[in-house]
Amino acid sequence: MADKVLKEKRKLLIHSMGEGTINGLLDELLETRVLNQEEMEKVKRENATVMDKAQALLDSVIRKGAPACHICITYICEEDSHLAGTLGFSAGPTSGNHLTTQDSQVVLPSFLVCDNPAMPTSSGSGGSIKLCSLDEAKTIWKEKSTEIYPIMDKSSRTRLALIICNEEFDSLSKRTGAEVDIIGMTTLLQNLGYKVDVKTNLTASEMTTELAAFAHRQEHETSDSTFLVFMSHGIREGICGKKYSEQVPDVLQLNAIFEMLNTRNCRSLKDKPKVIIIQACRGENHGVVWLKDSAGVCRNVSLPTTEELEDDAIKKAHIEKDFIAFCSSTPDNVSWRHPTMGSVFIMRLIEHLQEYAHSCDVEEIFRKVRLWWMLFSLYFPECLVIAIGSIESRYRHVYLPITPFFPKVF
Repeated sequence: MADKVLKEKRKLLIHSMGEGTINGLLDELLETRVLNQEEMEKVKRENATVMDKAQALLDSVIRKGAPACHICITYICEEDSHLAGTLGFSAGPTSGNHLTTQDSQVVLPSFLVCDNPAMPTSSGSGGSIKLCSLDEAKTIWKEKSTEIYPIMDKSSRTRLALIICNEEFDSLSKRTGAEVDIIGMTTLLQNLGYKVDVKTNLTASEMTTELAAFAHRQEHETSDSTFLVFMSHGIREGICGKKYSEQVPDVLQLNAIFEMLNTRNCRSLKDKPKVIIIQACRGENHGVVWLKDSAGVCRNVSLPTTEELEDDAIKKAHIEKDFIAFCSSTPDNVSWRHPTMGSVFIMRLIEHLQEYAHSCDVEEIFRKVRLWWMLFSLYFPECLVIAIGSIESRYRHVYLPITPFFPKVF
């Protein structure tokens, strides 16, 4: 695994990396959004010597997981052949040849490798959430107390989550595999301390009604946060209701979700984080054709073994105060779903929440999901076109409740 390789080579890298390589790597990590501007400037500003800068840079990359480490190693192999040789990496212009086949398949699961048609392994309801120790929780609270939303006592708080999933439609194709997404997300949210309401096969009007009812639930008064998950076919304008067709514009506008949960319409969630997950297409552009969550016709583009899978381009948007939204695709791009394993976006999201909720805030976890897709498009550009949105923060850090001693939530 790339992070394991980088950890093993960390000491040698610190003593071997030159300032030119460090500066170039910082630019690369900024461009690929592994680091943000503040993190990059901090490495330069707070470290006087080349070795100190190398150490700070490597520690930052390792904390961000395998995809970030893989990007770092790739840059070294392609841009500093002498350093790559010192580290025992095989340098050269062909990305992806610097790790063993086994390492590469850990970072890029086998079902996404073009010459390996193996079925994907769902991370849905079968995984478990990693816990942190009381000491780790206390450290995070001490260091970031001003950035974390207030946390209510576990014994008395009443967290709610809403899942709306449309699988059956009057005119559109059935979203086969959607039931797997429901099970996976329900289990995840329950493990995170939320009571989950699930609504299925609704029109846009019915979705609006359910949203309004959810916004007025009394439990929000004694809750410190909420999750809303929408899974359906979609178009650029919004989420398709079950009656959608070219003649029937049965669409829930995305802005309506935020309007119904804003401070004016949902006072019980004022100053509390609201996390929105949307698994749906937002258009028709794509680089491959598998199954898609789009209301339009699926055009025929050839790609080996693609009939089993679907892709998710990723965009993250923050709308209004205390909102963070994570969508499975950018405007004008499609979102992909596996007919028996569920949506690739949802699978990867669940997997990353299970793996990193004990140590990362929600934005950082979303960034890790996006990095996973960036890495895939970097190594297999012939297989997939991925649209990646920018990040804008309008909220404090959102920590998830994964320890009974110190629930790190919002």
